[in-house]
Amino acid sequence: MTVAAVTLLALVGTAAAGAWSLFTSTPQGQRITNSPMVVPAELQRVLVKASRRCDAVPVEILAAQIAAESHWDPRAVSPVGAQGIAQFMPEVWNQYGIDANNDGIADVWDPVDAIHSAAALNCINRRLVKDASGNRLRNTLAAYNAGFGNVLKYDGIPPFPETEAYVARILKYAETLEWEQETPTA
Repeated sequence: MTVAAVTLLALVGTAAAGAWSLFTSTPQGQRITNSPMVVPAELQRVLVKASRRCDAVPVEILAAQIAAESHWDPRAVSPVGAQGIAQFMPEVWNQYGIDANNDGIADVWDPVDAIHSAAALNCINRRLVKDASGNRLRNTLAAYNAGFGNVLKYDGIPPFPETEAYVARILKYAETLEWEQETPTA
């Protein structure tokens, strides 16, 4: 299927759900679609490279996580104050933010920095929840959403509807995401 056909299908599917796919520009001038079901071509190599920071979390899961967090919007802000494409709370960003593009600034609004930071945080969370009951990947995702302390407290995915839905959404997205081009290597 061509890029145009995939993009058109994403737009039609989004429109059928009652909303048009929105486009935003990154600080670098790139255009990113807000359709969570299509991995934007300009982010594919970033995702592949970032996923190497945590080999235990496949690139498809990292991509699905970013789609679930922000629908690819590098300027997203949640009602509780999470920021950027990977939806970091400011205090978490201050602790775990990475300058992945080596421009001298760890910038939550920069998709490269934020995606690499999300991948690195996944590995940190994976280590922190290794002793919790249940599936380690699911617990890792739950820790990103609810904090590793809650995963440990509840000995697995916390019984929070938002967190349970978050983990399910990422796993569903990982199975259904479409890459605008063949999954690249970096």
